[in-house]
Amino acid sequence: MSWIRYELGAEAMTQYFSNNRPAWGWLYQMTTLIFPQVPIYWQVFALLWRWFGAVVVWAIIRELWKDKSDFALSLSLLFLLYPGFNQQWVAYLYSHFFIVLFFFLLSIYLMLRRRTVVALIFSALNLWMMEYFFVLELARVGFIWTFLRDSYPDPKERLRSTFKLWTPYLALFALAVLFRLFIFNNQVYGFSLVSQLKTDPFTTLLSLLQSILASLWTVTFAAWSQVFTGLDPSTHGIRTVALYVAVILTVFAIMVVYFFKSSREEKTNRYAWYAIGLGLFLLPFAGVPFWATGLNISLAHPASRFTLPFMLGVSLILAGLLALIPRERWRYALLAVLIGLASGRQFLWSTDYLRDWQSQKNLFWQMTWRAPGLKPGTLVLMNEELSFYADNSISAPLNWIYAPDNRSDKIDYVLFYPTNRINSSLPALKPDIPIRYDYLAGTFEGNTSQTLAFYYDPPACLRLLDPVLDVENRFLSADSLMRDAAALSNADRILAAQKAVIPAIYGPEPGHGWCYYFEKAELARQLGDWETVTRLGDEAFALSDYPNNPLERFVFIEGYAHAGRWERAVELSKVSYRVSKEVVGPLLCRLWERIETETAGGVERNEALGQIHNLFACAPQ
Repeated sequence: MSWIRYELGAEAMTQYFSNNRPAWGWLYQMTTLIFPQVPIYWQVFALLWRWFGAVVVWAIIRELWKDKSDFALSLSLLFLLYPGFNQQWVAYLYSHFFIVLFFFLLSIYLMLRRRTVVALIFSALNLWMMEYFFVLELARVGFIWTFLRDSYPDPKERLRSTFKLWTPYLALFALAVLFRLFIFNNQVYGFSLVSQLKTDPFTTLLSLLQSILASLWTVTFAAWSQVFTGLDPSTHGIRTVALYVAVILTVFAIMVVYFFKSSREEKTNRYAWYAIGLGLFLLPFAGVPFWATGLNISLAHPASRFTLPFMLGVSLILAGLLALIPRERWRYALLAVLIGLASGRQFLWSTDYLRDWQSQKNLFWQMTWRAPGLKPGTLVLMNEELSFYADNSISAPLNWIYAPDNRSDKIDYVLFYPTNRINSSLPALKPDIPIRYDYLAGTFEGNTSQTLAFYYDPPACLRLLDPVLDVENRFLSADSLMRDAAALSNADRILAAQKAVIPAIYGPEPGHGWCYYFEKAELARQLGDWETVTRLGDEAFALSDYPNNPLERFVFIEGYAHAGRWERAVELSKVSYRVSKEVVGPLLCRLWERIETETAGGVERNEALGQIHNLFACAPQ
C-alpha cells in the first residue's frame, strides 16, 4: 500500500481501495498528504493513535464510574498494552486501524456526554470506513444501559430510556447496513456462513459454536498468556534481554509507586461486576465480522489483527476480575506485574520486527548486488523467510527498486512464495505457464519461463538458485518447494547494467562483508568474468567475515578452477565437503562436472579432477 501510494500515486491508491473500503481510502489520501514515506513518522503516528484510543477508554470509564479513577487508569493501561495484537510496528497500515477505532470510542464518549450530533458523525466514520468495528456499534446499547444504572434503577424505566438514547445510533447503523447491501456491496470477503447454513445447517452451527468458543479463548486467556512467553536468549541476545528486564522492572516500579500511594480501599465491588458484564456483552459483537466470513481469529501473524475489536471487551473483563480481589495490595501488585510483563512483551515484538526489517533491507541490497537490473516481466520465486511480510508486500519493494520510474498500471515484476501461490496464482512449477497477477492498482503479466528463484536464509547470503546444482540441494527446505523452483531459475533475466535504485528507506548501504563479495562474484561468474571472480575471492577470504553456507564457496571454487588455480579450488572444495559430506558431496560432484566440461585439459587440471573424483566418490564422466 505504501508503494502504491508513494510510487504509483494518489489515483492508484483510490483504485486500490475502490472495491473494498473506498471511505477508508479517503483517510489514507489525507494522512499521506501530511506524511512522506519516512518510517519514523509513521511509527510515532501509529503509537499516538493507539495512545489516543487508550485515553478515550479512560474517559469513557470515568463517565461510567465517576469515582473510580484508579479503575479507569487500570483498564486503559490494559487496553493500551493488550498483547493479543502483535502488529503495532506495521505502522503505515495499523495507524489507520487505530484511527477508526478511535472514531468508534470517541463516539461512545460523546454519547455519554450527550453530544449526540458529533457522536453520530464519529459513529458514521467508523461504520463507513471499514468493517472491523462495524458490528461493535450494536454493543453501544450496553454502554447506555450501564451508564443509566443509577439514574434509572428500575429495569423497565431504564430499558425505555436506553432505547430512547440508542435510537438515533441504531437508525444510523441500519442506514449503513442498507448502504452496504444495495449501494456498495462489492466486498472482498463474502459471507460464507449464509451459504453454509443453507447447505448443512446443523454441521455449520456446530462448527460456528466451536469457532466462537475457540476465538473467545484466544482473545482472552491465550492472548494474555503471551506476556509470560517470547523471550529467547539465544535469539534476542544479552543486550535485548537486559533491556527487556529493564522495561518490565521500570514499568512495574512506576505502577507500584502510583497505585500504592494513591489508592483507597473500595467499599463495594459492584462496579467490577458491571464491568465484567459489559465486557462479556461486547465480545460477541466484536467477533461477528470474522465468524460470518469464515476468518480464523488467531494470535499469529497476520491474523492477530482480528483481535483488535476484542481489545475493549477483554480489558473490561480483566480489569473487573482484578477489582474483585479483596486485598488491595494483592490487586495492585498483580496489576503491576501484568502491566510490566505486557510492556516487556510489546518491547520484544518491537525487536522482532526490527530484526525482520533489517533482514528485509539486507535481502534487497544483496539482490541488487547480485542483479543490478531485471528484465521486465520477471517472476521472482523465493522461500518464505521473512516472518512479518507476505509475498504481496515483498513484491512492492521489488518493483520500487527495479522499476522506480514506472507510474503505469502495467506492473513489471511479481514475487511469489511458492508455498502460498502453488495451484492458485502460480498454477505449477513448470515452464511456459502464463502468469497474470492483479495488484488492484495494476496488473503483472509474465511466464514461468521468465523466472528467477532466490533462496534466503540469513545469516547465509541470498542465493540465486542454480538449475544444475540446486534441484537436489538438501540445504533447501523441501517444504519451501524451492528445489522445484530452482529448475525454472533463468539467470538470463538479469541485466548487468545498473538499473536498480534502492529507496531511501533502505539506506544506508550495509558494509561490504562476505555477502557483498559473494553476490558480486556470482554476477561476474554469470558474465564469464573469471578474473573478477578470483579477485573478489581473494578479497573475501581475507575478511574477518566468513560463509554461512558451504555453497557460498562454490562460485570461488569455479572461479579459481577457470583461472588455473587448481590447488586453491581443490582446497575450498575440501573445506565445503567437511561441513556435510552427504549433502555437499553430490553437489560438489555436479559442480566439478561443469568445471570439467568448461575448462581446457592440462596436467594440473587432470590431477585436480582425479583428487575430486577420489575424495568425493564422483562418478567418472
